[in-house]
Amino acid sequence: MPFETKMTSEQAIEKLKNLYGTEITTADIKAFCAMNDITYQTVTKKLQPFKVSKGKWNLEVTVAAVENIEKSYNSPAVIPASEKNLVPAVDPTFLKFGNFTDVKKIIQSKQFYPTFITGLSGNGKTFGVEQACAQLGRELIRVNITIETDEDDLIGGFRLIDGNTVWHNGPVIEALERGAVLLLDEIDLASNKILCLQPVLEGKGLFLKKIGRFVEPKNGFNVIATANTKGKGSEDGRFIGTNVLNEAFLERFPVTFEQAYPSVQNEVKLLRLHSASFGCHDDEFLTKLVDWADIIRKTFYDGGIEELISTRRLVHIVRAYTIFKNKAKAIQVCINRFDDETKQSFIELYDKVDADFDMPTEEVKDEGQN
Repeated sequence: MPFETKMTSEQAIEKLKNLYGTEITTADIKAFCAMNDITYQTVTKKLQPFKVSKGKWNLEVTVAAVENIEKSYNSPAVIPASEKNLVPAVDPTFLKFGNFTDVKKIIQSKQFYPTFITGLSGNGKTFGVEQACAQLGRELIRVNITIETDEDDLIGGFRLIDGNTVWHNGPVIEALERGAVLLLDEIDLASNKILCLQPVLEGKGLFLKKIGRFVEPKNGFNVIATANTKGKGSEDGRFIGTNVLNEAFLERFPVTFEQAYPSVQNEVKLLRLHSASFGCHDDEFLTKLVDWADIIRKTFYDGGIEELISTRRLVHIVRAYTIFKNKAKAIQVCINRFDDETKQSFIELYDKVDADFDMPTEEVKDEGQN
């Protein structure tokens, strides 16, 4: 009797688990086929949603896949966005500061508690969420939002695969079904098309009208959004492209964390971690860089200048220093993104901070020599 009528997919999966556990191999499936008079191709076709690599399957990749296997042969198939483990890797250069502990507590609680994180560029908003998930062993699905992001990008839609019309889960559905953390990065770049997430932000699940299926959030699912603004646009034009977000949308985030740059002490520690990973051990240079950036930021906050040096930019300078072996060149190539007047004032300020600094010359620009 054919496998399709003799044994359901759920029954087969349960038997495979009892025999070999949740992680099975080609050899396990062949042995299973021999015992049950089933062809190898038939079983592997049924287990496709659980395949993690060549010759290996994980029967706990996605519970939702089991519910959809049976009907996928008589209706448009449902394909998960990813079958891989989505827990971020722990980064040894990460240093906790600011709101990290609070954000981590929210993720650790596994409660549905949408969180909004706002702050200037390059201060670790996204990185902090990623590392909180890494430390807790939680899956993270990151979506980079743009003005073009719409329901199809977020929820999913039909795709043509091998001549067949297939429903492909979007990142939101994957996060709901996995109980993962959904990170909406740069949320203030979104248009009103993002309002398709209203029911998701209420923790009520989502009805997929195109395939007639309701997706309930699995325990642990949460939404975290990051932005350079508070969803009210950017009046000074620093973050061009940001939009005024719908008030009802913003109101669905119970808490908002304001992320600042790390303190001078923490920023020095952070640069030490990065410089060690780059093979650089010039502690005096790192301290001078942080003092320089701190003066620039204070001047920026007081309205004296329109640009500042982010923590990310400091890391760029340290890395450039390990490549060019020259302070002047490292600083210059990393601040060339600013206009000439700002760039010159930044260089002159660093010259005052570091007595051993040699102002850039044409030779440094062209050859990178001391």
